[in-house]
Amino acid sequence: MPSEKRDSSESDRTRQVVNHIRALLEKGALRPGDRIPPERELARELGISRASLRTGIGYLVAMGVMKVRHGVGTFIEDGPAEFNKSSLGLMGALHGFQFWQMFEARLIIEGSLAALAAERGKDEHHVALAEQVAEMFSIANNPEDFLKHDVIFHRIIAQASGNPILAALIETINSAMYEKRRKTVKRATYLRHMAEMHREIFRAIRARDAAEARKQMEEHLRVAEDAQKAEPRRPLPPGSFQQDGEKKLAAAHSD
Repeated sequence: MPSEKRDSSESDRTRQVVNHIRALLEKGALRPGDRIPPERELARELGISRASLRTGIGYLVAMGVMKVRHGVGTFIEDGPAEFNKSSLGLMGALHGFQFWQMFEARLIIEGSLAALAAERGKDEHHVALAEQVAEMFSIANNPEDFLKHDVIFHRIIAQASGNPILAALIETINSAMYEKRRKTVKRATYLRHMAEMHREIFRAIRARDAAEARKQMEEHLRVAEDAQKAEPRRPLPPGSFQQDGEKKLAAAHSD
């Protein structure tokens, strides 16, 4: 029960940050490309801790509304922020969407997006994907930050596909999955292996090999689905779980 209350309070504070930023955008106080107010000032204005503010900002970054420039600040993305699209998470709660159904949808759409990205992607997309892969390897021991770069990596592929309709569909699905995933990712034991799989997807896209890009993406999503289902309910001691988890997942993947 106490855990449920904490989750509820955290979700409320995240919603508070999201609603505040939305209000600023709607009033024109913030525009695409603008830097948001300093953390201390924004946290004081909202009456929440800086840690809670960072959680809300992390959610907006993963949703493509904001971007963080390390050492510079947090900015509103240059593209339009879509706050009014239907919530697949709410629809899922209403109609009982299953975990495997969400992954099946991702498998169908993202395999095609990867193939299209290999055919249509530009050098700028390749550079952006390479940066995200490098970040994943550098923070493989930080699950929450890893998740943000994971989301961004998949978004870049969607953009590189050149099909905004498919990109919007997968953005809706991934947005719905993000909040729940953010609560469990701390238990992940396989992130370096995931970074390696993302690297293989990137290499296939850069090589403009559509069939290989599709294959690597589909393989990655199948492994990710199995790994997320197998995550332990309790977090293991820091420093002891990462290597063991990766070895088990790598062994299972090689069978």
